[in-house]
Amino acid sequence: MAPLRVLAPISLLSSLVFANCECGYSIITASDNKQYLFTDLFESDFVHLDITDGPQGYGEYGWAPQDFNMSSEVARGPYGELYTPQNVISNNIADEQVFSGTGTKGGDAGLNLVVKSEIRDGMVTGADVSTTNLHYFHGTFRAGIKVTDIPGTCSAFFWYMNDTQEIDIEFLSWEFNRDNNTFPVNLVLQSQESKDAGFDASKTGDFKKVNLPFDPTAAFHEYRIDFLPDRVRFYADAALLAEMNGTGVPSTAGNLQVSHWSNGNAGWSQGPPGADATTTVSYVKAYFNSSLESRQDDFRARCKDPEAPRAVCAVPENNATFFFSDDANLTPNQTTYHENAAAGARNTQWWSSLLAAAIATNGWMIGL
Repeated sequence: MAPLRVLAPISLLSSLVFANCECGYSIITASDNKQYLFTDLFESDFVHLDITDGPQGYGEYGWAPQDFNMSSEVARGPYGELYTPQNVISNNIADEQVFSGTGTKGGDAGLNLVVKSEIRDGMVTGADVSTTNLHYFHGTFRAGIKVTDIPGTCSAFFWYMNDTQEIDIEFLSWEFNRDNNTFPVNLVLQSQESKDAGFDASKTGDFKKVNLPFDPTAAFHEYRIDFLPDRVRFYADAALLAEMNGTGVPSTAGNLQVSHWSNGNAGWSQGPPGADATTTVSYVKAYFNSSLESRQDDFRARCKDPEAPRAVCAVPENNATFFFSDDANLTPNQTTYHENAAAGARNTQWWSSLLAAAIATNGWMIGL
């Protein structure tokens, strides 16, 4: 899909502006000051959103805990991998104004992803949750994560289409060393080249191990993937970690996943863990261009003037408590998921005229 350059001179467009953020959500790449516009939004506040215990059906909130297994041969380790919904636990805080602390089930509030220490039928049980939609194309994808401190697991936040089109942020808990402040994160583009190398991306130009300036097991931090038309950028707490711009940059749409697993592979996850290990996800935020023609048509219909004040909303940097979807005025024609037990709120599409949030600028790159 060729990028669409939107300049939208005011003299050529209607002066009618019918909503805040009607033309999408924007970021700026600091190195070249290029502005990117993303037409769609998907936000999940896992501190307050229960995706596992309620009466909701499969994927009602846009996520589905996975239920599958892989043999040790397929998993490429001495143990197989068993993903079970029972290892995905919504551990919420009832007060919607509180975004951190202990959940109702004890431990860190958020979406708990558990890897069990017990081996079941030659497999290590882990957790994976994926978006039910596969239309996430170019975009900026962010997750608040507190990684387990128990050695022997891999915690991952990633964009996925298949094993040769994949963007990974992965933490190997055995690599952490508090004595010398070593806390690596592995940044990976899985590609045809990595497949040819036996799925060892470290033998390609699309792998970087970066030491974080903080302990990822001590607190929540925001990890971010910017999947752009010609490159992929990785961030932690809004600080750029790496950029990759080779042939491994994906060329299609995919979905988003968070996972926590182990298969005993000495070169990667190691393990299994000596005790049950939990990685917690507090939120996932996605601002992206949809591959669906219907969503592209929706954008063209609602975006009257991208230069109009407040037609485009800037995505805040590293803000764990801000969600556009908490305010209907900021999510025109977007599908949002927000659970409020008192109000009985569920999936809502907002179509009404709205108030303001940010300012549109002259030119935007849109990967439609």
